[in-house]
Amino acid sequence: MKHMDKQKTQIDCVGVIGLGVMGYAMAQRLLAAGAQVRGHDVNDANVRRFEQAGGVPAGSPATAAAGADVVMLMVPDSDAVQKVLFGEHGAAAAMAPGSVVWLASTVNPDYACSVHGRLQSLGVELIDGPVSGGLAGAQSGQLTVLAGAASPVVQQARPVMQACAAHIVHVGEVGTGSMFKAINQLLTSAHIALTAEALALANRAGLDTGLLVEVIRHSAGNSVQFEKRAPRMARGDHTVHATVDLFRKDVSIVMNLAAQLKLPVPLASTVMSLFATAAALGHGQDSDTQIIKVYDALCMSAQTDNVATPPLDPTVY
Repeated sequence: MKHMDKQKTQIDCVGVIGLGVMGYAMAQRLLAAGAQVRGHDVNDANVRRFEQAGGVPAGSPATAAAGADVVMLMVPDSDAVQKVLFGEHGAAAAMAPGSVVWLASTVNPDYACSVHGRLQSLGVELIDGPVSGGLAGAQSGQLTVLAGAASPVVQQARPVMQACAAHIVHVGEVGTGSMFKAINQLLTSAHIALTAEALALANRAGLDTGLLVEVIRHSAGNSVQFEKRAPRMARGDHTVHATVDLFRKDVSIVMNLAAQLKLPVPLASTVMSLFATAAALGHGQDSDTQIIKVYDALCMSAQTDNVATPPLDPTVY
């Protein structure tokens, strides 16, 4: 494992495909670092926002990628990666030999390896480099990149990654970055679910949830995700930073990896059930903090079964 030290290095042309919450914040960091950034997104409003911030809009992935030294992908899943790289007007065919795709999205490790092979046939390199740190980390340039690639490729794209991240960790070859990210997402999603359950229990007991947040922040039960999510859950702030469906996808990657390795993961299965229930309640595209609504539904189900349990107070959420 190798931590890459930061250096001030000129960044030339970068393509960014995916200008949603994370991609837009990372594109802003690249613009601030002096890069020429061409950006594409399926959502025209995202492209307009990017253009207003000083970026160059691209009408297709191919246009964003043409002439770029590095193309960063921050799209939701492997289907989107496949489309923007290899679909009609895809980025891969427009990239020059020797250029690099930075796959910053969270995908299945096997899929990352398949993308690597296909890009290499075109003379293009891949960094399997998912990121961690969320929206706050993206906005502040404090992300962690879990870089899976050959060392020279990591070095080549290092200036671009450094514009977005405080920590670039070379974890191994392609596929390894996605494995590390899967394990990170297992912990992240479980902490979010536990945070929701803790607040639901506190509310059920009639406790002051705002006070509970302050108590836990200074106690052994604290975690990064509790720090981020608990105050928002307690005051009913469900602004979208990451969605329920995004975590369903991430936990499914965990479960697929565990199945390949023949490792039982009962906690991951429980977390998946909670996020799936939240999606079934209509919260798939809503903030992951909406997972707390699952406990309303569970209590209502218990009432239907003639269990004497009053519903949770929805005003808390």
